[in-house]
Amino acid sequence: MTFAPPVPLAALAALLADDTRARFCLALLDGRAWSAGELAAHAGVAASTASEHLSRLIGGGLLAEERQGRHRYVRLAGPDVAQLIEDLAAHAHTGAGMGAGARPTTLRAASATRALAAGRTCYDHLAGRLGVTITDALLARRLLHQDAGFALSDAGLSWFATELGVCLPAGGRRLLARPCLDWTERRHHLAGTAGAVLCATALERGWVGRIGSGRALAVTAAGREALARLLGVTGLAETAP
Repeated sequence: MTFAPPVPLAALAALLADDTRARFCLALLDGRAWSAGELAAHAGVAASTASEHLSRLIGGGLLAEERQGRHRYVRLAGPDVAQLIEDLAAHAHTGAGMGAGARPTTLRAASATRALAAGRTCYDHLAGRLGVTITDALLARRLLHQDAGFALSDAGLSWFATELGVCLPAGGRRLLARPCLDWTERRHHLAGTAGAVLCATALERGWVGRIGSGRALAVTAAGREALARLLGVTGLAETAP
């Protein structure tokens, strides 16, 4: 009797089929490194349980590990993994996945869901209504083109250089601009190197601030002024981080 070799897709699906491991990956979409203890508390599991799950995710290539002294930190292994997790989350929320239609059952959960929908990080770029609104503004001003995917125009490259002070690299392994399906807006927001630069700039200049320790972002008064001046974006609600 012969046996077929294991299918890599099945192994990957098995890694994400566990609720705790899925929670870890979704939390790490904020682009930061988390300690094992932080992830354990976030998922509501014991430290020993978290360690076992993290070892499996690291072994499967979804997470990368860093150690500082006695502390163990993990992050998503890279932008490709982040895109995979976000795409799966989008699929689950569009009606095809088993998690579709799930509604928050507490006031706290409902508030967290609203905050994520308003604005959040998607690994290293902006998502939610904030991310989609900014992407729409870039398209409307012809700084970004949308054909088969996203591409920055010459005017867009100049805008990044003059307005943000960043000369985007012409080459590299990572795409300069790509669309990422937003699971709350059901539309695309800007990802890739340009999306990462825009998100980093917004955080560094205080245009947005993190709400608590999660992915949710709040637009500040300075952010509303800057986005209105640079991209003509209006109507963003200011919420103190």
